Amino acid sequence: MVAELDTIDLNILSQLQQDARLSVTDMSRRVNLSATPCTLRMRRLERDRIILGYHARISPAALQAALLVFVTVKLKGTDEPTLAAFNAAVKPVRQILECHMTGGGFDYLLKIRVRDMAEYREILGGVIGQLPMVEGTHSYFVMEEVKETSMLPIPARGRDA
Repeated sequence: MVAELDTIDLNILSQLQQDARLSVTDMSRRVNLSATPCTLRMRRLERDRIILGYHARISPAALQAALLVFVTVKLKGTDEPTLAAFNAAVKPVRQILECHMTGGGFDYLLKIRVRDMAEYREILGGVIGQLPMVEGTHSYFVMEEVKETSMLPIPARGRDA
């Protein structure tokens, strides 16, 4: 279901993406609403799962997780039990930040953050490579992060307010 978002809703989302710590008072000023309707809209956006959460963006280097690796994974089969087993195996691995099922030449794309090559080898050999459904992997080591964002492009206008 596509949400029915008006221009004010989109403006609230845009403001929150830029600064999720805005007070309701500051938000209401920025979107030209009083505090109560602004709060009600934000709660509706949360209830409708348009706003999925609020997060701090933390430096990976500060947490000794500066090595970023993308890994493609090819499975031996893509039947539902195999996919479910792979999904269940990678979800608890905290160094795997993202796992995407893909179409094309491989089945999954993983985004992994680790301290160093030794920790990466532990994940690749000790977790991913040990899974019986994995046919093969390819690793791509990031030399420079040119652009990284979680901010979604928000349309300038929604349905009429």
